[in-house]
Amino acid sequence: MIIIERVDGAIAEKYKFIDLFAGIGGFHLALSAFGLQCVFACEWDKYAAQIYEKNFQLKPHGDINNIQAGDIPTHQIVCAGFPCQAFSIAGKQKGFTDTRGTLFFQVVRIIEWHQPQVIFLENVKNLVRHDQGKTFNIVIETLESLGYQVFHQIFNASDFGLPQNRQRIYIVAFHARMNAKNFIFPQPSDQPVCLQDILEEYPTDAKIIKRDDINIYKNYLPEKLASGEIKLLNKPIQIGKVNKGGQGERIYHPFGHAITLSANGGGIGAKTGLYLIDGQVRKLSPRECARLQGFPDDFLLDTSPSQAYKQFGNSVAINVLQSIFLEIHKILKSSQPEI
Repeated sequence: MIIIERVDGAIAEKYKFIDLFAGIGGFHLALSAFGLQCVFACEWDKYAAQIYEKNFQLKPHGDINNIQAGDIPTHQIVCAGFPCQAFSIAGKQKGFTDTRGTLFFQVVRIIEWHQPQVIFLENVKNLVRHDQGKTFNIVIETLESLGYQVFHQIFNASDFGLPQNRQRIYIVAFHARMNAKNFIFPQPSDQPVCLQDILEEYPTDAKIIKRDDINIYKNYLPEKLASGEIKLLNKPIQIGKVNKGGQGERIYHPFGHAITLSANGGGIGAKTGLYLIDGQVRKLSPRECARLQGFPDDFLLDTSPSQAYKQFGNSVAINVLQSIFLEIHKILKSSQPEI
């Protein structure tokens, strides 16, 4: 995790946030690193909730449907990576007809009660074009109807110092009483990074693939790139395949970026993808997945690799959240409303 710069300590101490659909705490980690206090979290998955509590000493509440808005402590910022499966390309894309999709309106219920200054949301890129854009319009119009000025932007984790191809939509909304007219999203970095930068040395919990149908392409990487003579490519570089090269069967080079971590991906390289590292084709380790999301090495992982892969596939890119929050901080500093 990279804390890009310090924020105004007085501002940080003044603002409290809640963490809805908290997972293992990506939002918590990103904002608390600046000094903000998380006063409430909810997460229905018991394994993710256990990891959250181990790392932050805060036990998440369970099903959001059973939480009374009035029981949530006073806060100024709502963070939520509300469930994306209902909008994901990999799913059936049922949107708000899916129970998981309607969970957005549980966030709305809490916002309507507390009227926080800032709303900070993350979801899959496909939310924007789901049902020909109608679903996304409902999200924006709903927040606007509650008195918020809404901003949104699609970012790739690859453009913020994390070597993972992970495009997500980020939504930031400010209450009308805030002076948010000058808010702008951060500019992506042009600093090249690659998967090789975050790899562990011979991890014991990264599955090695040994099969007869592994096909590594000849001349798979330009010589100048391999020797470092030209700029690294901030994207995945496929260099081979297993079997027919379907989902989870493509092999990538560590001089490029990782593919999108997934909670439910299939194939031989399920959840992490396959990479040719030190002459072996393997999946990534749970710690490498943590690093791809910007989590520091002192973050406690689930002892079950299966759960850890799922948790990081469901998590958020810390660097992107922190970069966006630095811009939110500018509005907080200029507005200074009464809390």
